[in-house]
Amino acid sequence: MDDLAPRRAAIPPAPRDFPGFNALGFQTLYLKEVRRFWKVGTQTVLAPVVTTLLYMLVFVVAVGGDRQSVDGITFAQFVSPGLIMMGILNNAFANSSSSLLQAKMFGLTTDFLTPPLAPLEQVLAFSLGALTRGLIVGTVIWLTILFLPGTFLTVRHAWAIVYFAVNASMILGLLGILTGLWSEKFDHIAGITNFVVMPMTFLSGTFFLVDRLPEPFRTISHFNPFFYLIDGFRYGFIGHADGNLTGGAIMAGALTLGLFWLCWRLFKSGWRLKS
Repeated sequence: MDDLAPRRAAIPPAPRDFPGFNALGFQTLYLKEVRRFWKVGTQTVLAPVVTTLLYMLVFVVAVGGDRQSVDGITFAQFVSPGLIMMGILNNAFANSSSSLLQAKMFGLTTDFLTPPLAPLEQVLAFSLGALTRGLIVGTVIWLTILFLPGTFLTVRHAWAIVYFAVNASMILGLLGILTGLWSEKFDHIAGITNFVVMPMTFLSGTFFLVDRLPEPFRTISHFNPFFYLIDGFRYGFIGHADGNLTGGAIMAGALTLGLFWLCWRLFKSGWRLKS
């Protein structure tokens, strides 16, 4: 009887039409990103705290005792904001880069490409997931440092702390998205981390004043965007900026918007996701 039935052409289902922002889809993908790193909190949150404590032990206890104060504050108070920001930068980058690469390697990109999610919603979810991890790690490190002797941090300009922490998390989260899209294996992410992120972090004034560097390293350091992120964040605690605070704030906002636009364009084209 089936042979006698009129044959009908298969009609593919019509795509769901979301004229506006798909808030539910964005929320689902964002929560997935947060729960992904929260399930292994010992590795993603507690491990950076232990690393920071080791840095504090080496640079403050072993070395800092023989160092003079920096602009009227102790070396421990000077270096602590830099260590907090270093934790924010590294973890925001690791979150988005590893998430995208794992999705590509295990064939899970359909989880966020098949649902009716626009590129804007996808980039927002991945970048805000990285921002959440960066801020959580930074907050935990901050609270841990407060219990160490001689490292009391006074909040002098809360707006600078929030502004530069949020922009730093977004910038490294978006850079992590670009790295995850480009990478084909974890060695590629490790290469970007070891040869780009870590050198720019360590040479950005985390442990020293860049104005005390000899030329041409002093001038070169002022072209490092990480320098302005750490310098502006430290300004929120100690009230002193080593560089141009206004220029750094403008640079941070412009870099966030520029990287977001680039990620949006790549998601829209499906670069290394749909090929």
